[in-house]
Amino acid sequence: MTETAPLCPECSSEHHYERDSFLVCSMCGHEWLPVSEAPSGDEAGSEGDPVIRDSVGNELTDGDTVTVIKDLKVKGSSTSIKVGTKVRNIRLVNGVGDHDIDCKVDGFGPMQLKSSVVKKV
Repeated sequence: MTETAPLCPECSSEHHYERDSFLVCSMCGHEWLPVSEAPSGDEAGSEGDPVIRDSVGNELTDGDTVTVIKDLKVKGSSTSIKVGTKVRNIRLVNGVGDHDIDCKVDGFGPMQLKSSVVKKV
């Protein structure tokens, strides 16, 4: 019985544990689905990356322009990003938590946004 343990996709560590249906790396804390439960082809992109969708279900790609659908408080600033703010030339990333859009917002600078608070233009 020579079954190899799956390696963490983030840090390549072999030390992990199961939590619900996910595997969790005990070294870096990254969570992933085991290969047998990975999403099917329609749920994953061509490289196996998950498809990122906006708040209404449109598929997002690098370089898209999106609109913010609700006021967003910005940590460390007294102002907020208002509804309707256009964000151009987004980049999809595996960000901190569920922040999956890397962009520059006019008047605020570079930041990461959640796809659930934007709508594709």
